[in-house]
Formats: sequence, C-alpha cells, structure tokens
Amino acid sequence: MIIYLHGFDSTSPGNHEKVMQLQFIDDDVRAVTYSTMHPKHDMSHLLKEVMRDIRETSDPNPIICGVGLGGYWSERIGFLAGIKSVIVNPNLNPADNMEGKIDRPEEYLDIAGKCVSEFRNKNKGRTLVILSRKDEVLDNEKSHEALSPYYDVVWDEEQTHKFKKLSPHLQKIKAFKEGTE
Repeated sequence: MIIYLHGFDSTSPGNHEKVMQLQFIDDDVRAVTYSTMHPKHDMSHLLKEVMRDIRETSDPNPIICGVGLGGYWSERIGFLAGIKSVIVNPNLNPADNMEGKIDRPEEYLDIAGKCVSEFRNKNKGRTLVILSRKDEVLDNEKSHEALSPYYDVVWDEEQTHKFKKLSPHLQKIKAFKEGTE
C-alpha cells in the first residue's frame, strides 16, 4: 500500500497522474486529502487517516509519499505512524513560505516545537528524498543540506516543483518500499 499526500494545490490534475504512476509499484494507492489551511487540524486528520489505512492493509511494507507540502507531512506522519516515507520536493519551512496562503502558518512552528526531539535522527534511513534541480518554488540545495545527513537523496535533473513524472524514480521507490535497495 502507498498512501499519497498532495501538496498545497490539492486540485491539480498532476495529483491523479502521480497516483496512477505509483500504481505501477503497488495496486493499492490511497490518496488522503487534507485542507492545507489549518496545520494543527491537518496533522490530527492525517495521522488518524493514515493509522486507519495501516490497520486495514495486509501489506507488510506500506509507505507514505508526498510532494511539496505533502512531503512535509509525509516525513512527519510516516515517522509517527512507524512507516517509511518518500518525500518529493518537500516544503520544509511552511511557516516561512506559506504566509498569506493559509490561515495560521505559525501553527507549523508550534507543531515543530511539539515534535519528538531529533526526530530525523530517530527516523534515519526511513525516508527517501527526491529533489528537483529545476524546482522554481523551493531552494532544494537547502533541503539537501537539511535532509542528506539523515536520508538518501536522489536528484532529478528535469522535473519542476510539482514533479509531473515520477516514472524515472519508480524502481528506486519500489526497492525502498520493499527494502531491497
């Protein structure tokens, strides 16, 4: 089972395309939607939905995958749920760059303050990071600097922030999911 979390633009047709691409790895791809507007509520909702999906599956290796803001949540929810995550162009600092787009961006700071201390160190090796060199929204060099001490990072030379084509990375994601990498 793969749980897919959309980014800030939940209505983008690219979300459906990514779900379809992920089905080449696993037939059971479940898209979980969330508001993107209320971080504390989103975190509670996502954790509840993901834990329900994990209980309902017989897959011994479920993963959670997200792009952009969905990558932010996938890393955290995956850690809290005890499953691996794949994060694509994750928005690591939504409190800084979501100002004016969401109701309460400061809630991200509160969430970070309440998170398990050194969670990335405790989650080491359980997240696969895919970053675009052509990301026009985020500075992925900074993301690489923050994440590479803890996780494997794969660079993509072609995709932009929304990452329309996961296909070049599907075998890597599959190997990570199955633990055969």
